[in-house]
Amino acid sequence: MTAGIAWILLMLSGLLDVAWAMSVKMADGYSRFGWSIASFVLLATFIYCLGKSLQVLPLGTAYAVWTGLGAIGSILVGIVIFREPATVARIFWIGVTLSGIVGLKLTGS
Repeated sequence: MTAGIAWILLMLSGLLDVAWAMSVKMADGYSRFGWSIASFVLLATFIYCLGKSLQVLPLGTAYAVWTGLGAIGSILVGIVIFREPATVARIFWIGVTLSGIVGLKLTGS
């Protein structure tokens, strides 16, 4: 696998992580069957994609990028879908996290 494909799988894993977090919230304590099943499928899929990307990418860089994408994506889903607050401080820290992700990508492999 090329580094480019590994980065694509890592980004996909980050997006699936966000979808997983949303599905867990929607599963409402795993009391909603469809959302519960979706959460398990998303979990397995994002772990698979993450594992494949780690065959090529450095662990520290890949994990930091993956967790950053998951955090930023989950915050944005919370703001847009669940009407969580979009404070100036939250937006600022999203920007800081995003700049760290870009920096790691540029200095990683």
